[in-house]
Amino acid sequence: MMNRREALQAGAGALMGASAVLAGRTRAAAQDVQPTPPPATDSRYPMPPRWNRELRQLAPNVYAYMQGGGPGLSAAGVSNAGLIAGRDFLVAIDALQGPVPARNFIAAAKQATGKEIQRLILTHHHGDHVNGLQFFTQAEVLSHPYCRAEVAKMAPTVPKMWVPTPGVADVAEERRLPVPPVTFKDDMVYMIGGTEVQFRVVGPAHTWGDVVAYLPQHKIVFLGDVGFFWVAPYANNSYITKWIDVCNAILGWDVDVLVPGHGPIGGKKELAEMRDYFQVLGVEARKRYDAKMPAGAAAAEIRLGRFDNWIGPERLIMDVVRWYAEWNGSLTPDYNAAAVREATVEYNAVKARDKKTAELIPLSRMDDLAAEV
Repeated sequence: MMNRREALQAGAGALMGASAVLAGRTRAAAQDVQPTPPPATDSRYPMPPRWNRELRQLAPNVYAYMQGGGPGLSAAGVSNAGLIAGRDFLVAIDALQGPVPARNFIAAAKQATGKEIQRLILTHHHGDHVNGLQFFTQAEVLSHPYCRAEVAKMAPTVPKMWVPTPGVADVAEERRLPVPPVTFKDDMVYMIGGTEVQFRVVGPAHTWGDVVAYLPQHKIVFLGDVGFFWVAPYANNSYITKWIDVCNAILGWDVDVLVPGHGPIGGKKELAEMRDYFQVLGVEARKRYDAKMPAGAAAAEIRLGRFDNWIGPERLIMDVVRWYAEWNGSLTPDYNAAAVREATVEYNAVKARDKKTAELIPLSRMDDLAAEV
C-alpha cells in the first residue's frame, strides 16, 4: 500500500503520461485522460434498463416528467420532474437543468392539461433541478430555506449566456437564475384539484434542504434526489447516514410508486436498492478507512457487485470521500471539491500502478460532476 505522498506523486506522473498517450490535452490543474468509468461492469448482474422521455400520467391529474436515459446515454444532470393539475392551474415539482428540458416540460404540461404552471416547488438546490427556473415565468417558486440560500449564492456566479449544449440549450441566449421568493421550513400541504400533496422536509439527506412530495391517496412520492434508481447516487452535499435513515422512513410509508430524481420510475424495491448501495459501500469503505488507506486508493479497490453496473460509477470516488468525511469529523453541507480531486489522483495512481490505465478517471470529470449538480 502506498502512503498518501507516494500516491499523489505516482498519480501526478501517471496522469501526465497517460494524458499524453490517451488524450493529448492539458488542463491547468492537472493532466487529463480519456475516461472509462470504473469499476468494470459485473456480468453476474443485470444492466440498467432504458427509459423514454415522456410526460407520464401516474393517477388522475398527476404526472411525472421523465427525461429518458439508460446505458450509453448521458446520465449526469438528466433529472425528472413532477406535475399536479388543479382546476385552474398546475403545480410543478422542480425546474430541470436548462432551456430545452424546461421548455419541453412546460409545453408537455400545457398540451396534456390545457393549463399553465403557476406554482413551482423545488426539492433541493442543485443545478439540474433549478437552472431552468427562468423559463417558469408565470410561476411562484417555493423552496426550503437552505435551498433558497444556496440558490442565492449560485445566482451571481452563473454565466450570462446559455452555451448551446445538446439536450440542455439549443441556442445562445440570456441566462439568469431567479432566487425562490417563498420558503417553508416545515411540512406543507397543498390541496390541488382534490389531490392532497404533502411536501415533506426530510433533509439532511442528499442535501441539507431536501423536500419530497407525498400524495397519500394515490400512494405516490416524488423523491427529488433522495432517489437514484439504476443510477449511482451523488453524495456531493450529502449526509449519507441520515440519507439512509430517510430511505428507511419512506420505505415505511404507504406508497407504491416512487419517482426518483434520476432514473426510471420505480417502487420500494428500487429505493431499498439505492439504500443498499450506500450500505455496501459504507462497509467496504470503513474497512479501508480503519486501515488508514486514503479515500481514492480505497475507491480504486472497492467492488460493489450489482452496483458496479449502475450508470455513473465514477461517483464511487465522491461517495467514498463523503463517507470518510463523516468518520473523520470534517463533514459540512458543502461539497469538498479539493478532497474529491485529491482522491481522484489517488485513485488513478493505484490504477496506473496496477497497469489499468484504461480505467483512469479525468480530474475534469470530477470537476464537471460538481458543475452538473
